[in-house]
Amino acid sequence: MRAQLAALSHILSIVNRVALWLSGAGLVLMTIFIGWQVFGRYVLNQSPSWTEPASLLLMSWFILLGSAVGVREANHLGFESALHHAPPFLRQAMLITTEVLVAGFGLAMTWYGAELAMETWSAAMPGLPIPQGMDYVPLAVGGLLIALFSLEKLVRLLLAGESVPLVRIDEPHLVVVKE
Repeated sequence: MRAQLAALSHILSIVNRVALWLSGAGLVLMTIFIGWQVFGRYVLNQSPSWTEPASLLLMSWFILLGSAVGVREANHLGFESALHHAPPFLRQAMLITTEVLVAGFGLAMTWYGAELAMETWSAAMPGLPIPQGMDYVPLAVGGLLIALFSLEKLVRLLLAGESVPLVRIDEPHLVVVKE
């Protein structure tokens, strides 16, 4: 069981790293597009029409991929005060409940994002020569990654009996569930 869990964790670490790099690249690219739009508008007196929709699409990608990375690395918003003061069995129950809810939310994002993408695929996106449904693909992909990363943490909690850190592993003030 530990070997399969380690293999899964290794694969998801690679997916996590790729998502983080794509998110960062999307942020840089969006910044370049907006800079080009400002330059075109104020220097060339001719603003390119594709920069705004492309920037919004890139923003969707880097926000949702970055959110998924935050779920895996436990950098997302959370209220941990009660968790730190709860007895170990209650902490474990709280963490399990959290991961189930986050995974469910990620799956809902995936389902409804894919549904929206399919429903709007036939329309053209204004300003870009791609389908309007591409606006919702980041929602589906980000939701899927959120669900996968949360389910990985849930498996570690339930099956492997491992501690799941409340904060990032590379932080010196690590607090774990097991005592």
